[in-house]
Amino acid sequence: MLKIGIILGSTRPGRNGEAVAKWVHEIASQRTDAEFELVDLADYPLPHLDEPMSPAMGQYAHDHTKEWAAKVAEFDGYVFVTPEYNHSTSGVLKNALDFVYGEWNNKAAGIVSYGGVGGARAAEHLRLILAELQVATVRQQVALSLMTEFENYSVFKPGEHLIPALETLLDQTVAWSRALEPLHA
Repeated sequence: MLKIGIILGSTRPGRNGEAVAKWVHEIASQRTDAEFELVDLADYPLPHLDEPMSPAMGQYAHDHTKEWAAKVAEFDGYVFVTPEYNHSTSGVLKNALDFVYGEWNNKAAGIVSYGGVGGARAAEHLRLILAELQVATVRQQVALSLMTEFENYSVFKPGEHLIPALETLLDQTVAWSRALEPLHA
């Protein structure tokens, strides 16, 4: 059974992403084609990158890196839930991505973004980062506007119209994860 990690890419107090990630996980958990796990970066408090340059896969100096690497390696694919901060993804997500390399390689990812314009700029920036990590991003994206999907910009109220887009994102992520499985197995 494929295993897909839903990575909550914000640790900011009062973050909107927690409700979004739980919504993604709730919809995904109804599926039978993969196992989905919510991974909250708040549970992996990584300092600013403190590993020596380019360690070999799995040969890390710090326990926090070893724990994070093991978690990343568990998955065949990912769904990233990212906020848009200053036209980009969050610093904590970028740091978590940079901490390990080989554990990300040859896997697939979907992106659920949120922000003033649906987090579109954060998602595009995240695609560039993931490409360098050899993660294939699927075309379908779910972009959530703070103005239409959040009451008072803070309470997530997803419309039913978003579910087909999320289902397509999950279909593509599962299919691409399955196709890439031989490359990282």
